[in-house]
Amino acid sequence: MTPKDMFGHPGSIIASLMFVWAMFQQYLPYQLRNCIEKYSQRLLSLVYPYIQIRFNEFTGERLMRSEAYSAIENYLSSNTSSQAKRLKADIVKNTESLVLSMDDHEEVADEFKGVKLWWASGKNIIKTPSLSFHPVSDEKRFYRLTFHKRHRDLILRPYLNHVLKEGKAIKVRNRQRKLYTNNGSYWSHVVFEHPATFQTLAMDPVKKKEIIDDLITFSKAEEFYARVGRAWKRGFLLYGPPGTGKSTMIAAMANLLCYDLYDLELTAVKDNTELRKLLIETSSKSIIVIEDIDCSLDLTGQRKKEKEKVEAEEEKDPKPKVEKEEKDARGSQVTLSGLLNFIDGLWSACGGERLIVFTTNFVEKLDPALIRKGRMDKHIELSYCRFEAFKVLAKNYLYLESHDLFPQIRELLEETNITPADVAEHLMPKTISGDATFCLEGLIQALETKKEEARLKAEEERQKIEQSAKEEAKEQDKIMTDEG
Repeated sequence: MTPKDMFGHPGSIIASLMFVWAMFQQYLPYQLRNCIEKYSQRLLSLVYPYIQIRFNEFTGERLMRSEAYSAIENYLSSNTSSQAKRLKADIVKNTESLVLSMDDHEEVADEFKGVKLWWASGKNIIKTPSLSFHPVSDEKRFYRLTFHKRHRDLILRPYLNHVLKEGKAIKVRNRQRKLYTNNGSYWSHVVFEHPATFQTLAMDPVKKKEIIDDLITFSKAEEFYARVGRAWKRGFLLYGPPGTGKSTMIAAMANLLCYDLYDLELTAVKDNTELRKLLIETSSKSIIVIEDIDCSLDLTGQRKKEKEKVEAEEEKDPKPKVEKEEKDARGSQVTLSGLLNFIDGLWSACGGERLIVFTTNFVEKLDPALIRKGRMDKHIELSYCRFEAFKVLAKNYLYLESHDLFPQIRELLEETNITPADVAEHLMPKTISGDATFCLEGLIQALETKKEEARLKAEEERQKIEQSAKEEAKEQDKIMTDEG
């Protein structure tokens, strides 16, 4: 047989088959064709041992993009770069990195608990009627999963749940995180780009590790919270003097867990109903922050005493009462009860994986009901800068891990109260050369100045106490003389 004959016979057979198939599609009645296809598929299933599941990109009457399709696309993005030969690259909205996905009609393999299966991408092109000279085509993409029928139970439940969960987790890791703030009962947002991390946070390493472990444990504790019957949330109270890093700590928490941030301004919230509305509109995997809560509303432990004092003054002069009522009508009507329900009431269970963080400079002013365990589960004191925190700042700002001036700085930090923000300002390079010794000498000078100021203030307080004691003694002597 000549080469011409070898290629001629198969070619004519293929051409004949294509002709028969075209005639079948064109002239056979739809009902008969449908019946033939139906029974041919049943016949094929008797000898074909594989099951196929198709996931369309768009489903439903409103043609919304399928969440399952999006999750599968994210899940497969990790396999496609190493297996597929043809890839599609794109920057998806609200993501930070380039997303790779399989090109049309590509296939990749996956393995789950020793079982091999295959994912293939495809698309259907449907031409729709149009008045234009150019036909309009509608592309409908899909993923097809193929696996052996003996693994049906393993794939339909554990594997697909694994794919959906992992796909959603990848989406969260790749997304562009947001910083929200409230304008009345509505949230608006900007992209969250704060660079703070726990590695750059100036605080004691032991305390830092404890906080990191707490946060990571919480983020992986969904099953635990469900088992014990608690809403998946945790409260943190950050307190300490101004400049000790409370806001930086919140940014580091968000970056560690890849959470969105909701900065809640209570004074802009009209009432408790508006507060609940804001809570419902927050997403999972988020941190809800109320900064300087002792200044936000009248939520301190002294509220009853203040109320009694105001009522007593109003009885004497009713005019301020009218002015106060007008002011209250314009201001926020959020109550302590409403805020407590926001933190741990029934509405707090709407959504999961949330952190609620309060900050304050004066923890003693807060109502005990607001910060008890179960509401603010972990209390973190951010205090003045000590030597361990200074070493973190020196490494961050000056790339120093040791220096001849460190022992002197250690001694001064133990005797002086200075915030990490003040230390960081003195370590900030002030010249182009960025001389580290010059910065450290400037810090030493500032510490010595603060030490002297503290000594003078203590001396002044001592003198006031002595003067007060002398005056009290004189008063007592006078009383005794009068009685005698």
